[in-house]
Amino acid sequence: MGNYYLDIETSGLKEKTDQIITIQFQELERNTGLAVGPLRILKAWESSEKRILEEFLEESQITGSNEWAFIPTGFNLNFEHKFLRERTKTNGLPEIDILTRPFVDLRAFALLMNRGEFKGSGLDKITNKPTNGKLIPEWFKNKEYDKIVDYIESEAKAFVEWNAWLYKEMPGFLKKFKQECNIK
Repeated sequence: MGNYYLDIETSGLKEKTDQIITIQFQELERNTGLAVGPLRILKAWESSEKRILEEFLEESQITGSNEWAFIPTGFNLNFEHKFLRERTKTNGLPEIDILTRPFVDLRAFALLMNRGEFKGSGLDKITNKPTNGKLIPEWFKNKEYDKIVDYIESEAKAFVEWNAWLYKEMPGFLKKFKQECNIK
């Protein structure tokens, strides 16, 4: 079973007209949630959207018969799902549908940690991630690729730190819940 941090950056928010400009993924240790491999960043500005989708399909085997080989772990994976599904279809590639296979989306944890409030539950609000990604399309348009890479690296680091913290702390919450509710 392979858990992988997964995220993308896009040229905008509309999956039918905007493009995926990066796909980043990193293997995570199953029992700790820590990164065990390097962060892989596929960059469309070095080739094309179609080529980075092809590379991702090949490297991840995400559409293969073993649905446990690449388990996406991310934040608000519905965004990645919509873009990956639409952009593979647009580029004539096998469709990536990450929400019908095993996946782990930490968005719900952020929401619960923020007392059920959506406002203030973004990854940049609950971790050391310095900002949200709203400047990515502008940086891409201006060919400020180094800023995009710096953003991706800081986001991945913040996500993995939080993910590992959840792996460490959540079993204690389960134990406490079972004790308080008299569950055996």
